[in-house]
Amino acid sequence: MSADAQPRALSRAQIERFVRDGFVRVERAFSPELAAAGRAILWRNLPCKPDDPASWTHPVVRLGEYHDEPFERAVNSPVLHVAFDQLVGTGRWWPRRSLGTFPVRFPHSDDPRDTGWHVDVSFPGPTSSWEERKDFSDWRANLTSHGRALLMLFLFSDVGENDAPTRIKVGSHRDVARLLHPAGDDGLSHHELGKFGAELQSLEALATGCAGDVYLCHPFLVHAAQMHRGREPRFLAQPPLHPREAFRLDRADEAYSPVEMAIRRALQEG
Repeated sequence: MSADAQPRALSRAQIERFVRDGFVRVERAFSPELAAAGRAILWRNLPCKPDDPASWTHPVVRLGEYHDEPFERAVNSPVLHVAFDQLVGTGRWWPRRSLGTFPVRFPHSDDPRDTGWHVDVSFPGPTSSWEERKDFSDWRANLTSHGRALLMLFLFSDVGENDAPTRIKVGSHRDVARLLHPAGDDGLSHHELGKFGAELQSLEALATGCAGDVYLCHPFLVHAAQMHRGREPRFLAQPPLHPREAFRLDRADEAYSPVEMAIRRALQEG
């Protein structure tokens, strides 16, 4: 493969912004054609029709795990694999074969009732379990981000400011790192982290972009959904990237990934 054919990498400035702000947008991470093929599959499982807005009777419909070719190709694009290596570390993450849940949002006047600020949690607490995922309020996150290397937002449709883009509290991953530090391996619950995120004062950003763009986010980033005020349904996947190993904040060789660097800087800023 020639040098010109190598997948592009994140620039040094993009990596530094990730460490500082908690997210980076990878433009055209996968093709618009793959996005369109993915939407066609999702429409087949929706209880409404793409050409009949009168059938869009729910503000959000959640679709489950998808392993179809467009989704597998999207999450395994060469550009994203390079970015995963750059942000998490080569050999420190597991490849995915699916894209998890799709919360498809529709233009609707009803409150979807799922728009609270939160941090994604990744392991069960004492009142929940892997087998019975009923009490998500007690699922947790900890300082080494057990079970989650990145939060990812895959745009399968164009998303403008009115199209229910994910809201992001810029730099909130640093505040969450400092909050998690004294909690140790047990971490904090979804409820505790959500309460903190809602009260946190921070500049807000919107995860807008084109179909095929992907936002790679620090796992501690505070974010939230919102009502759809546009005209066309919004298709987005929000899977985690799973780690092969826990984050380490005391590496003897100091080969810290940007995800780890962000946590270390937050604790040093104290």
